[in-house]
Amino acid sequence: MKTQTLDVQHFIPYEIEILFKRPLYNSTKLISNAEDAQKIIRDFLDTNKIDLKEFFLVVLLTNSNRVLGISEVAVGTTKGVMINIKEIFQLILKTNATAIILAHNHPSGKLTISESDKKQTQRLLEIAKIMEVTVLDHIIITSESYTSFVNEGEL
Repeated sequence: MKTQTLDVQHFIPYEIEILFKRPLYNSTKLISNAEDAQKIIRDFLDTNKIDLKEFFLVVLLTNSNRVLGISEVAVGTTKGVMINIKEIFQLILKTNATAIILAHNHPSGKLTISESDKKQTQRLLEIAKIMEVTVLDHIIITSESYTSFVNEGEL
């Protein structure tokens, strides 16, 4: 009878480690409403490119609505942007965020919430609910102004 030796190294599982150091509480910005959110988002966005193409961002927040971080999760064209939902939730898990604010710009300057914007937000809401993460708002920004899903009764 023939015996085989197994290479034990093939059976060692890989380990994934998640590291995140929360910013000091007093150094983080507080978001109380859509106006606060749009100011923080506008500070983060490159205002020289806001009219050139769409950018999709996520603002990651603590339970007390303090900003843990902001991430640009997608860059599109003048006509739209495709997001990777998985990447958004990777960021949520990595930062231990309990709430998020979604944001994107409309290069056209038009502040109307599109059907595509609504569908994308609804899909994110469904997944966020399962993950016990609160979607506080979805902000659309243009060079001149902004609109909020919450203020428009869409969220």
